[in-house]
Amino acid sequence: MEGIKVEETKPQQAAKSEKQNQKKPAEGRAMRTGGKKKASGVIPSEPIAGVRDFPPEEMRKRTWLFDKFREVARVFSFQEYDAPVLEYEELYTRKAGEEITQQMYNFVDKGDQKVSLRPEMTPSLARLVIQKGKALMVPVKWFSIPQCWRFETVTRGRRREHYQWNMDIIGVKEVTAEAELLAAIVAFFKSVGLSAKEIGIKVSSRKVIEKIIDDLKIPKEVFAQTCIIVDKLDKLERADVVQQLVASRLIDTLSVKSIEELGALIGEEHEAVKELQKLFWLAQSYGYADWIQFDASVVRGLAYYTGIVFEGFDRTGGIPRAICGGGRYDRLFSTYGAKDIPSCGFGFGDCVIMEILEDKKLLPSFAPKIDDIILAFNEELRPAANELAMALRIQGRAVEIVLGEGKKLKWAYSYADRLGADRVMLIAPDEWKERKIRVKDMKKQTDKDENQYDVLYDDLVKQ
Repeated sequence: MEGIKVEETKPQQAAKSEKQNQKKPAEGRAMRTGGKKKASGVIPSEPIAGVRDFPPEEMRKRTWLFDKFREVARVFSFQEYDAPVLEYEELYTRKAGEEITQQMYNFVDKGDQKVSLRPEMTPSLARLVIQKGKALMVPVKWFSIPQCWRFETVTRGRRREHYQWNMDIIGVKEVTAEAELLAAIVAFFKSVGLSAKEIGIKVSSRKVIEKIIDDLKIPKEVFAQTCIIVDKLDKLERADVVQQLVASRLIDTLSVKSIEELGALIGEEHEAVKELQKLFWLAQSYGYADWIQFDASVVRGLAYYTGIVFEGFDRTGGIPRAICGGGRYDRLFSTYGAKDIPSCGFGFGDCVIMEILEDKKLLPSFAPKIDDIILAFNEELRPAANELAMALRIQGRAVEIVLGEGKKLKWAYSYADRLGADRVMLIAPDEWKERKIRVKDMKKQTDKDENQYDVLYDDLVKQ
């Protein structure tokens, strides 16, 4: 913010400290990254601090989570979109807020353009909607699962890259849009086995803090920074917050825990009170009233929010970080030179929710699913093994052919056990003369002969 000196927030100081530490060739750096000191000429096997590899076992978890996201979006009639991970830096610096811009992975590219890896998706969404213009049918209901990048202090549930499920409704000014988005969030929580006893959603309005700031004659130019400070209320001592906000009335208002109390403070007819009352009324018919609670201290850290804001949290206290968050941003589009469109949306990161599901033992088994292992007795019979494998794959079965030469049947059984395969099929010379396959059912814990049988090739591929 030009002309205004703002004291650095603790996350900004932590990010600077982390950058300075990375420049020091000390053992502490190797310990933080989880790796050993790099020997000369050796490429580190561990990824850069704060980012993740996704080997198959982790990829299966990610795919499962994304499928859950996509299924909720589908039943709520949202359309999927994507945008480049690399954007012009200005897209984010215009309205994201100081804290986000401090955390960006930004640089000047070889074309002398200032660019950045996206720290969040909403500015890209706004750019894309502006690009499509009148070709879009309102309301726009889009979702995405982008990878986002921020240079943050790495802690539990926080990385420097994460995937984020975004759902946005553009073109609806009424609070019915927020009610629909909250219904989608709750539908997701239910789909993964979470209940209202474990998860809650705090709801408030940016218009509350805007009203108090106006009453206190605090310059509007510092509104965004005030929201960042308020967003950290639960991380700071009350005295520290009062000192930073220079107004005890503000913190007293933001400590209000009911809409009735809020109405008594700022007026029953205030727009924020009316919108919150309607949202909680709509929650009754959606069936998620027990999931949400009013909390005036929720403002969200991003500078572009203008109305209702909300964030999901762990009611059991296992993980202090927000699970998801969002709100209304009616004045974002004019930041990019377009006419403003009423909009709201949310972001839902992958890291925190997976930590919660793991803690509560709600994750399913992610073992690879292999149906059949096929072994050719010798190389002359390999074409028959290939033929059988392709016929079974057409049926939709997951089939693995033993590709190595000279593998024995005992090895194939052991391999199938490790993979959890259902069946092992042997193409043997005598049986194949009659177009028969020797099959062993790996799931039956019975006598050796009882779970082995011969079956005609034609019968097998017709099953």
